[in-house]
Order: sequence, then structure tokens, then C-alpha cells
Amino acid sequence: MYRYKIMIVDDDKLLQNSLKNVLSERYDTLVVGRGEDAIELLRGNSVDLVLLDVRLPGQDGIETLKQIKALERDLLVIMMTAYEDVKTVITSMKMGAYDYLVKPLEIEELEIIVEKALENLKLKKEVEELRKNYLKEFNVGNIIGESPAIKRAIEFANKVAKSYDTTVLIEGETGVGKEVIARTIQSRSARFNKPFVVINCGAISKDLVESELFGYERGTFTGGLQEGKKGKLEMAEGGTLLLDEISELLASSQVKLLRFLEEKEFFPVGGTQKRKVDIRIIAATNKSLESACRAGSFREDLYYRLNVAKITIPPLRERQVDIMPLSLFFMNGFNEKFGKNFRGISPAARQLLLDYPWRGNVRELRNAIERVILMEDGKEIQPAHLTFLGLNQPKNGLKVVVEQGMKLPAAGLNLDELIKGLIIQALELSHGNRTRAARFLGISRPTLIYRLEKYGIEP
Repeated sequence: MYRYKIMIVDDDKLLQNSLKNVLSERYDTLVVGRGEDAIELLRGNSVDLVLLDVRLPGQDGIETLKQIKALERDLLVIMMTAYEDVKTVITSMKMGAYDYLVKPLEIEELEIIVEKALENLKLKKEVEELRKNYLKEFNVGNIIGESPAIKRAIEFANKVAKSYDTTVLIEGETGVGKEVIARTIQSRSARFNKPFVVINCGAISKDLVESELFGYERGTFTGGLQEGKKGKLEMAEGGTLLLDEISELLASSQVKLLRFLEEKEFFPVGGTQKRKVDIRIIAATNKSLESACRAGSFREDLYYRLNVAKITIPPLRERQVDIMPLSLFFMNGFNEKFGKNFRGISPAARQLLLDYPWRGNVRELRNAIERVILMEDGKEIQPAHLTFLGLNQPKNGLKVVVEQGMKLPAAGLNLDELIKGLIIQALELSHGNRTRAARFLGISRPTLIYRLEKYGIEP
């Protein structure tokens, strides 16, 4: 059985011995008489709790507490002080001390406070272990991305997670990872070990959306469950409900959802008694809700109620820097799944992956890498492995050159130099305008910027 380790920091030898005798029956104890010695000992030892005197020779207890928190922010510290130093202890509590004891110490009070502190520590460790298991189960910890856009999305998700019930709206094309961001919010919030329920508003019959969302009472439907049925709102009690493809929600259902968001109460279909639930709502959409409001297909008041915290995830084609890290991550994962041993992606295959539009975004990229690892063998992913994506076709700019009569020299040519030359010509024709130059070449602006950096071209 694990024995907690407690450090006693006090220069009073008599008190040192008394505390050690009382605590050593249940805990491992370390004893030091100076703050400087405590800091030095903490650098090389794992300690669960510190009993720290305010008045110490040399470095006092407040400065020692400050240094302890700098070393290990979550370490439990209980201050010990004489009655006249209580104001100093209040300062220490603001600095992160867990509790305090007033001298002369009462053994019973000491044991209760220490036991309470360690019970709190035990609960924190159990919660952290549950969180780790959740992250592992749903692969939430592996959000791969180097682009500023995805880093901003993750940072914002982490901030939103600290709130308990703030409504979140996530916008982005199909396959960009909206559900992964939603699960990230759940995993880093106080609701992480509660249900995470998903309802796809676009995949359910429009006649059944309300019963799926709010549930129904017994006898409401012919052919329905005799005892009635809980809706997704109740199933998510204490946790998070993700409303995927929220833009597809019927107008009548939008009204009821708005009422729920305002009151946190709802009526089941066919019911007369209101029900109350404690959940966080996250809405996700692959369309612009703002545009849907202008078109009259989505209620403005509901949009504003959902748009408390908004996260926009750009498509993969606009964050090319993420393509290679994602590809390698998926490659390693499918190596393990299929017992393969691909170790990398060839330069030519890398370029093909970077040039591909990825209209299905991360999901399409993942599926493509899965197919390659499943169907092919070798040490590297090669261009020939990617022909199913149509990547063996020449790019628009080169196609035009070929169609205009250019012949490949017998001695061959340097393709990079040719591409570089075409980019320079496009920039000259567009007078340095990158967007127009990209149109001349038939590529996206991010792809052009990538090639400008690759070839060191200054527009």
C-alpha cells in the first residue's frame, strides 16, 4: 500500500520530534530545519505534503512557499504559525497554501487537516487518471497540427474548457476535426468523466429530430416504446451534447432548442412536465450559420445564443504545414494496426500530398494513408501508391505548357527549375499579386506561398 511522504520544515527540535513521532506511524517523513534545505531536498525527492513553519532562520516560510510553488505548483503545503502571525498565513493562503495550523499544535487537529489534505490529493490523482484514460480511449490527446490556425483552435478550446457550461459553436468543412475539438473541450473540463453524446441533426429524419433530442412520453407514438424514451438531452446529463450539422435543424426544433438554452428546461414530446438537465451544448456545422441567418434558414436569436464562444477550423488545403505531420502520424498508427513497416514518405510523394486539394480534409487524408498502408508494401510511401487519388495527372500550369507544344529534351530537364520559372513569370504577369499569380498557375494561394518559400522566391 502506498505511503504518503510528508516533509516537516521547522527549526524547533522538540516540535520536529513530536511531529515525526505522530506522523511516522502512517506516513514517511522527512525533517529539515531551514527553508533553503527544504528546497534543496525537494529538487531530488518526491513529496506529497509539506508542513511549513512561517518563522524560519534565514529564508522565512513565505519565501520558501513561493519557491516550493515555483518548483511544483500543485504540491500541498500546510503552514504552521504562532497566533500573532495569522495575517502572514492569510498571505500564504493567497499564494497557494492549502491550509494552516496555529501553534501550539493540537495533535487531533493536525491529524484531521493532514488526512483531509491527503484525501484531496488522492481524489485529484484519481481524476487525473480518469482523464488520461479518457484521452487514450478517444485519442483526444493526439491533435496533430503545426499551423497557427490549428494551434489557435486548440488554445481557444482549452480556455473554453475551463468554463463549466459556456455554449460553443464550431465551424469548419466536413472532415476538419470538429468532433475532435469538441471532445478536447470535454476532456479538459470538469465534465470529462460524464457522458459525451452526439446527435447529427442532418442524419435523422426531420420528423424524428425532436423526439431524438427531447425524448417522448409513453403512448406518444404508435409503434413507439411503451415506456417512452429519453432524449439526447437527458442522456447527456452532467456531460456534453454535441449538436452536429446544427444548420440542418428544422425551424420548429430551433425554437425549442432556443427555449432550452435560455431556461435549461424542456418538455419531452407529448409531455406536460418540464425536465431540467445540467449539460454543456456544443454545436458544429460545415456551413456558415451567419450566412444561413441572412438566407432565412436559421434563426438569428438561436445563432447569437449558440455563438457565445466560436471556433473556426480552416480546411486542410489552407494549412498545408499540417499535412506532413498528419500523414506521418496516420502512417505510424496504421503500421501498428496492419503490421507494416513504412518508415517515411518519399519527397515526390510528399509533394503530391501537399498539392492535392483534400476536399474531405483530415478525414480524407486519414483514409488515403490507411488505404496505402493496407494495400502496399515497402519502406516509403511512393507516388505510385497514391495513383487512386488521381495524383499522376500533370498540374494545370505544366499541362498548358505541354499543350502549347513544349517537348521534353532528350537530356531531360530540372522540374523544380521549370516550376520556379513558371512561378516567376506568373508573378511578373500579376505585378506581384499572389492571389492573381495563383490563378494564372491554377493552384491555391497557400500552395503558391508554400512554393515561394520552398524556392526562395521574393515576389
